[in-house]
Amino acid sequence: MSTLANHAFAKMNGIGNEIVVVDLRDAPGTVTPEEARAVASPAGVPYDQLMVLQPPRLQGTEAFVRIYNNDGSEAGACGNGMRCVVRRLFEKTGQTAVTFETRAGLLNCWQGPAPDLYTVDMGAPKFGWQDIPLAEEFRDTRYIELQVGPIDAPLLHSPSAVSMGNPHAIFWVDDVNAYDLARFGPLLENHPIFPERANITLAHIVDRGHITIRTWERGAGLTKACGSAACATAVAAARLKRANRTVQMTLPGGDLTVEWRERDDHVLMTGTATFEYEGHFDPALFASVA
Repeated sequence: MSTLANHAFAKMNGIGNEIVVVDLRDAPGTVTPEEARAVASPAGVPYDQLMVLQPPRLQGTEAFVRIYNNDGSEAGACGNGMRCVVRRLFEKTGQTAVTFETRAGLLNCWQGPAPDLYTVDMGAPKFGWQDIPLAEEFRDTRYIELQVGPIDAPLLHSPSAVSMGNPHAIFWVDDVNAYDLARFGPLLENHPIFPERANITLAHIVDRGHITIRTWERGAGLTKACGSAACATAVAAARLKRANRTVQMTLPGGDLTVEWRERDDHVLMTGTATFEYEGHFDPALFASVA
């Protein structure tokens, strides 16, 4: 029987990023890609990311968190999902600060400046072409050679590339809603330049303290919010000297505050997390899962 059959879950969202949280710390088991896809099916609990808490592997951490996209692939980071996990934990335990381990490393999280705000330390960004990773060398990843459309009149071109625990490409535009992201997002996500695929973001710099974005999320598709994309965009804009190191990020689902902290280069993301409902997974969801 599936690890998830009859198991409790919480359906939440981080400014519209659809999240399902499952705590397996007391019932250790592995969630397979097939099970993750079954949960995301119309008969299940459709989500952008599934956050699975497993027993901690390192002393001083609360859990090892595995993050699944709705196509069954695993992500290294999901800032919006981590805020949902943090809210769930804080409300149950009364804690105000905690450390989790993910595939991308350790993430420190704490209560934000207001009761409904939560801050996640997303760690330091990576800019080296091999670290993002890219399939070929670019000495300066503030802009890379990639375009959509005719060579002499591209619709999009010269994105910034950043890793925030997962690969991001950010295209700078005047209007994030003027492009059919649902059409070319999948093509760019799977472009050969990105050996591990990539999150594709359209970004408009309103002013030095405010940026608007839309994101095609790797393994999840068009999303109302992608926290790591907000962080990657904020960092990329600061690298280009086009924005401050602390900015308001406006996403289709709401706003985040992102600070690229100067003393250690860590990126801090602050925003809300919304609880929707809780339930148990129907075993029938996993009947066809081998």
